[in-house]
Amino acid sequence: MCGFVGGLRVGSENENLPSFVVLISTPSTGTGDQGLLSRLWGSGFLPSRYQGVKLRAGAEPVLYLKDPPGLDRAGRRDWLDTLNALNARRLQQVQDPEIAARMAQYEMAYRMQASMPELMDVTKEPESTFQLYGESARQPGSYAANCLLARRMAERGVRFIQLYHRGWDHHGNLPERIKVLSRDVDQASAALVMDLKQRGMLKDTLVIWGGEFGRTVYSQGRLTADDYGRDHHGKTFAMWLAGGGIKPGITYGQTDDFSFNIVENPVHVHDLQATILNCLGIDHERLTYRFQGRHYRLTDVHGQVVKESSFEP
Repeated sequence: MCGFVGGLRVGSENENLPSFVVLISTPSTGTGDQGLLSRLWGSGFLPSRYQGVKLRAGAEPVLYLKDPPGLDRAGRRDWLDTLNALNARRLQQVQDPEIAARMAQYEMAYRMQASMPELMDVTKEPESTFQLYGESARQPGSYAANCLLARRMAERGVRFIQLYHRGWDHHGNLPERIKVLSRDVDQASAALVMDLKQRGMLKDTLVIWGGEFGRTVYSQGRLTADDYGRDHHGKTFAMWLAGGGIKPGITYGQTDDFSFNIVENPVHVHDLQATILNCLGIDHERLTYRFQGRHYRLTDVHGQVVKESSFEP
């Protein structure tokens, strides 16, 4: 299971940074025991300019930010202008939207050479920031560091920030592994919400925390005091949302005593998507994209806004 924090921010885009950024972290001890596929932040049937930009974990999140020896900024600009002119000629001939997407990506990469170093430099953050997020926020590539970067990106107008923290596949050794993951994510996730609130940004930013499915409450594997696990659970699981029009301090939905079936206020994934779009001021029934002869929408032919969870417009 992957934990993530997504921030959907209403406002103008920063032309010097991507509009969709992905950050990935692994447990502070042990390894991330499942892989992640790039299609999770791909654009599907939308043009590739809508796909996410994954930043590398560590001190160098983007490769080749510096120009090679012998090429200064003016030379880089001339080289890029020439390439764009060739691409523009080809675009006029074949009308392939992917050529336009590639041209935009080249321009974005050029601007990122100037914007990314400042974004990634957290050394000027006050000591109170690291007290809030935890000392691991000083370590590039950690979940806490990525939460801090998410706040810095939201400040700079990045529209969508998605954080993946790997290592949740606890089929065994649950007592040890869940402590590691909780230590990694709990403080930093809460810090992100509090940080956005104290900066007056939470009302315009929707924070979503969840995973790909739930976990059974009964044991899997060996049943000893220090070694047992839990299996996947497709029927019930929980997510939390904060900011962006969500009422604070409410719980919606309930399971039975065994956390196996939903007994009150079930929320389908399409309902969740409809509610998220509603928080952003978007009607999920009207947001469509034409593909292969028909209009598609995120919620297909389903989805009901959970109005009890949101502030009245």
